[in-house]
Amino acid sequence: MNWKFWEKKVEETKVKKSALREWWDAILFAVVAATLIRWLIMEAYTIPTPSMENSLLVGDFLFVSKFHYGTRTPRTPLQIPLTHQKIWFTDIPSYIPAVQLPTFRLPGITHVKNNDVVVFNVPRIEENNYGNYNRASWIDYPVDLKTNYIKRCVAIGGDVLEIKNKQLFINGKVADNAPEMRFSYRVIAKDEINKRNIEALGLDGDDYTEHGRADNANPSHVYYSMYLTEATQKAVKSLPYVISSEIEEGGGEAERFPFSKYTSTWSGSNYGPLTLPKEGMKIAINDSTLSIYGFTIKAYENNKDVVIENSRLKVDGKEVTEYTFKQNYYFMMGDNRDNSLDSRYWGFVPEDHIVGKGFFIWLSLDKYGTFVDKIRWNRFFKLIR
Repeated sequence: MNWKFWEKKVEETKVKKSALREWWDAILFAVVAATLIRWLIMEAYTIPTPSMENSLLVGDFLFVSKFHYGTRTPRTPLQIPLTHQKIWFTDIPSYIPAVQLPTFRLPGITHVKNNDVVVFNVPRIEENNYGNYNRASWIDYPVDLKTNYIKRCVAIGGDVLEIKNKQLFINGKVADNAPEMRFSYRVIAKDEINKRNIEALGLDGDDYTEHGRADNANPSHVYYSMYLTEATQKAVKSLPYVISSEIEEGGGEAERFPFSKYTSTWSGSNYGPLTLPKEGMKIAINDSTLSIYGFTIKAYENNKDVVIENSRLKVDGKEVTEYTFKQNYYFMMGDNRDNSLDSRYWGFVPEDHIVGKGFFIWLSLDKYGTFVDKIRWNRFFKLIR
């Protein structure tokens, strides 16, 4: 109790913050709030390539939900907030890799399912240095800083995936194809097709390639590769100046994952069957299984020491005759099937590489559009399916 209540209190004089201090506090609060929202709830992305057309278009700006699958705890804590691999507008790394923490995932409201559109960190070092042909300068980024890809999850851990004549099968059943899925067609026209006629079909510069007049017997004929939906292909084929429009078989393709002597005949159109690893799934160790799953065990299972030699597997110095997978794996493919760099090229996506679920489009800009039709108004706030 204050026994000197009759004495007048001396009022404390508050020191007013300077304008610079107020700006600093506001910026600091905004950065902290944005960092937390970006980590826990939503993160903004843009679509740079046509691999997911027509579900997602080049120039779509979307929000990706972190809370659906549960956000990951940071693996690389020493990083400038609101950056990814480099400091904005520079080639200077935005992080220090010296400290690497274990990855955990907070509880989510669902899990990755077949046909979800998913953002993930692409696993292999090759894709993380895409376009850099000097292998000596490649950077092996930490998991949470690997390049972000967005694809459709077509198979989950435990599924058996197979592609027959471009049709996907999961566990022996025909898989649901994405709406307006595209394939590559070889189109022969009587002469060069006017650009306006191509645009009238709903195609832009990312959707076709002109190969020129390659046939000496028919010097006026012009050859195209076009990525078309079934409906657009029918429209192209019905045009009076189009001689033929046939699906391209993809001959001469590079070898596909898992780059095994047992899978050397696989292609993007005829692939598998391939069983995806699932948490708790056991495999016997032999030449065949190591040829298909050995790289995954060595690169993504977070074992301290893995040695594969003479069809044998050693984990942490001990030879094992069977192996139990520690996490789930997923198979990602683009809806623009013949124009997609996906799991057929680089393999499984480990569960700890999953970033979030594609949620909705908040803006869409057509890079080929004019001033009048630059903005795709019909895509605003469109849910991603």
